Amino acid sequence: MLMIRTIFAPQTKNYDMRITKSVLTLCTIAAMAAASPLWAQNDSTAAKSRLTVGGYGEAVFKYNFFSDNPKRYLNPGNYADAPGHGRLDLPHAVIMLGYDFGHGWTVGTEIEFEHGGTEAAVEMEADEATEFEKEIERGGEVALEQFWVQKSFGQAFNIRAGHIVVPVGMTNSNHLPTQFFGVYRPEGENTIMPCTWHETGLSLWGRLGAWRYELQLLPALNSRMMTSYGWVHNASASPYEFRVANHPAGAARIDWTGLKGLRLSLSGYVGSPFNNDIRTDVYTETSKWYGVKGTVAIAAFDFAYSNRWLTLRGNADYGTLGDAALISAQNKSQAHSSSSPYPHSTVGEHAWDAGIEAGVDLFQLMGTSTLKQSSNQAIKQSKLILFGRYDHYDSFVPATDQIDVEEAERQVVSAGINYYPMPQIAVKLEGGVRLFAEQYNIEPFIALGITWAGFFNR
Repeated sequence: MLMIRTIFAPQTKNYDMRITKSVLTLCTIAAMAAASPLWAQNDSTAAKSRLTVGGYGEAVFKYNFFSDNPKRYLNPGNYADAPGHGRLDLPHAVIMLGYDFGHGWTVGTEIEFEHGGTEAAVEMEADEATEFEKEIERGGEVALEQFWVQKSFGQAFNIRAGHIVVPVGMTNSNHLPTQFFGVYRPEGENTIMPCTWHETGLSLWGRLGAWRYELQLLPALNSRMMTSYGWVHNASASPYEFRVANHPAGAARIDWTGLKGLRLSLSGYVGSPFNNDIRTDVYTETSKWYGVKGTVAIAAFDFAYSNRWLTLRGNADYGTLGDAALISAQNKSQAHSSSSPYPHSTVGEHAWDAGIEAGVDLFQLMGTSTLKQSSNQAIKQSKLILFGRYDHYDSFVPATDQIDVEEAERQVVSAGINYYPMPQIAVKLEGGVRLFAEQYNIEPFIALGITWAGFFNR
């Protein structure tokens, strides 16, 4: 699904109630995103409301049986017997609103609260000479992840402009918690690429028989935001009130659904992120950075297959960054002031990931008659899925003149149970381990999540 982000100011007692009602009214008429196949594939509104309201969310407890000290890879021997740590998290809580104005015009929004949102307050501290202090009481983000206007000329051709999801890879196009088995999104794609990746741009998309296509014009990534452990994961983020767009980029995706239960997809991205920042440097012919573009190219394949009792999903992604060594040197040369928004990190020439997951519905295998005899259609669709997942990825494959970051290559093996009391709700239990090269410690974990995804007026 395509999503958008916005930051809302906290409500105070001094706010005029009329302003509050106006904001709520505007939110209500905003339209829900057609980002994933669940949205806007059907232009017919004769038998349903023009307003679409929905959302999804996750609440998670995870216990890691290893240290969370950031130095654990520098001195692994010091942390071999370190105690573990538990975390409670709200990875995503999303409100989706959509409206069809008719004559092919629709709008969509998606408001996302990540990790519980943020809480900031100004307080008067009595024990500090009654000084006023601004405190951050809770981390997280509140963001408008989708915000677009669309004109549909028919099933085969639609134009969408605004803030949209970039459909590169499996997870960006299928990021609802009911669309993957793990408690968290698949680690490989969620590490090396933005996830969910959203940009302000222009999209052309449509369906032709068993084919669905999408072409996008977007701003390029920012090479100063790239890192060793995340490759381009943070490169779509902007620390400013606007998104720098010195250079254009393009993305594309094509899906084929010609066989029942099967989807095959190819997607890709290309853009030049060097100097795509608020601070642009001019390099002379004598500079080692003269002529550097640092083109990012990503190619991705993913598939999904499902029948009455089996679900199988997989993906493979490969990315390359031109002039990686020079970009790393430029990143490291930036001023390291405390207010700098940049990570000042090296970045690899290549990154890749591959993953596969399979789940079996135990209720279907056992032929549970109690569920089938229920008069409630939702209960009759209950599932108990036993699943396994494997991810292998490397966020830093060095250029010839770079030193490898060995701990950036990781494997994640996990298994667990998903219980769906109804299609919109899933309770997830997962246990697994993250594996590295021999000199590093393994990182076992266990996680429990309650998730939902659905529409309220459909």
